[in-house]
Amino acid sequence: AAAKMGARTAMAGRVGSDGFAEVLLEGLAAAGVDAGAVQRGDGASGMSVAIVTAGGDYGAVIVSGANLAIKAGAVALPEDARVVLLQNEVPEVVNLAVARRARSGGVRVVLNAAPMRAMAPELLGLVDLLVVNRVEAAGLLGRVAPAAEAAEALARIGPASVCVTLGGEGLVLCDGGTVTGMAAHAVAVASTHGAGDAFIGAMAARLDLGDGLVDALNFARAAAALYVATPVADRGGITPAAVRAFQSR
Repeated sequence: AAAKMGARTAMAGRVGSDGFAEVLLEGLAAAGVDAGAVQRGDGASGMSVAIVTAGGDYGAVIVSGANLAIKAGAVALPEDARVVLLQNEVPEVVNLAVARRARSGGVRVVLNAAPMRAMAPELLGLVDLLVVNRVEAAGLLGRVAPAAEAAEALARIGPASVCVTLGGEGLVLCDGGTVTGMAAHAVAVASTHGAGDAFIGAMAARLDLGDGLVDALNFARAAAALYVATPVADRGGITPAAVRAFQSR
């Protein structure tokens, strides 16, 4: 998603020895992603099985597979990396190792804490931007709270900034103690499958390309809205220019 939004992108991870590994690697290559840091091993590759309702709502069953066997010590950051994007489908030891290297090199660390799990305070303290949806926010806090309150509470735990996404209701950002709400673009939903990835990738791309956080989030929420409103077969036409045109409607 980041590569499709114009950022030079590299992927670190692990695939297995099954046929799905080739599908995953071919998908990265087609999107223009440098997969040189993707490790290979025996067994099954990780996958997510989508569950989509007639109304376009989305859920998933995650099978970790090779993701559990990533060798953290073998993950090296590109020398010119500006943003590192982490997520919770890999062991926390991997995220910790990469976040430490990023922080020591002055690289911005973004963590999308999905799927939700308890996380070490050290990891949260290394994160520049934590992105969670309302369910993940409640899981991390141990209670349900309004989005603005949840963002402020999570920011006190360690991340410099917290973004709580709210689907069709937009998002709330807590940055430097200031809470800002951003409404979602109103669209007719074709499918929400992949909306979070579209949002995160677009945001990371804009941060990498020099946008400030608010501008990056504004671009990302437009990208996500355009994505969910576009039939799956037509999503290859979603480009940075298409997102800008959508923003200017």
